[in-house]
Amino acid sequence: MIRTDELRGIIAKNGLSQSDVALKIGITPKTFYEKMKIGVFGSDEIQIMIDELHIEDPAAIFFAKK
Repeated sequence: MIRTDELRGIIAKNGLSQSDVALKIGITPKTFYEKMKIGVFGSDEIQIMIDELHIEDPAAIFFAKK
């Protein structure tokens, strides 16, 4: 389960929009919003977000327990 609230905060802290992140991971903003809504991203997309957003504790965001 992805903690989308935390991910949104990290995106904002990096001065980016969700559309910016969508382009960085190679998907459309619409697709990004849909993935945020259901909380599912591919492993390649997650790795790019970890690298681009400088996420120090990815497990707490991308592999959180409910």
